[in-house]
Amino acid sequence: MITVVDLTKHFFVGPKRIVAVDRLSFRVRAGEVYGLMGPNGAGKTTTLWMVLGVLKPTSGYAEVGGYRSTEVPEAVKARLGLLSASAGVYPWLTPRETLFYFADLYKVPPETAKGAVEHISRKLGISGYLDQRCATLSTGQKQRVNLARALIHDPDIMLLDEPTRGLDVIGSKVIFDYVRDLRELGKAVIVCTHRLDEAQRLCDRFGLLHRGRLWHEGTLGELQQRTGRASLTEMFLQFVEEDPDGRAAVK
Repeated sequence: MITVVDLTKHFFVGPKRIVAVDRLSFRVRAGEVYGLMGPNGAGKTTTLWMVLGVLKPTSGYAEVGGYRSTEVPEAVKARLGLLSASAGVYPWLTPRETLFYFADLYKVPPETAKGAVEHISRKLGISGYLDQRCATLSTGQKQRVNLARALIHDPDIMLLDEPTRGLDVIGSKVIFDYVRDLRELGKAVIVCTHRLDEAQRLCDRFGLLHRGRLWHEGTLGELQQRTGRASLTEMFLQFVEEDPDGRAAVK
């Protein structure tokens, strides 16, 4: 459902060129949770913005459901849901108003939207504050509302960028449980996070990024066999130490 081929992004700060993403390629199938892992600055968020069609790549391309992000970005956005820790909520709207507003943007019929709001609210545990101003909600409650917003049009693909940042154990569990539900529904999910212990419990396959390049890709068992390390944290520490300048190639 998601195909990324030689995706590359350069930024310029004055005369200096910064390579944020360097010839990145991977695929995510329906019913699969793919962990795009890396420390801060590895290129995870930049990759998601290019997949979404918000950021134009320097070269390479991303396809979502057969649509290229650079050619038909609106068709891509219609098939995606995005949850980002940096996304805010409209403070003077209630969660219910927010969800209906975004349902309208995605052209979800009113009756369908009404059922979706009730279903998602129950699943995410936000029914108790659906009619409370978003400005009064806690960080965890706002994140649940953001997840509900991303799901309101029933997208085939979900992009999660640091979805548990700022959340407590209970809030994080809600996110994890719903990602498992998405997998069972046959959705394709990309999770970007530097919380490697969480990803290790959640994802089916992993792409390990360092300075914009893919170092390793595979299931946890495949990566353990290939690297001789038991955890994702140990794998990262190993290749960062071995390749401090980020010249790694996919293995």
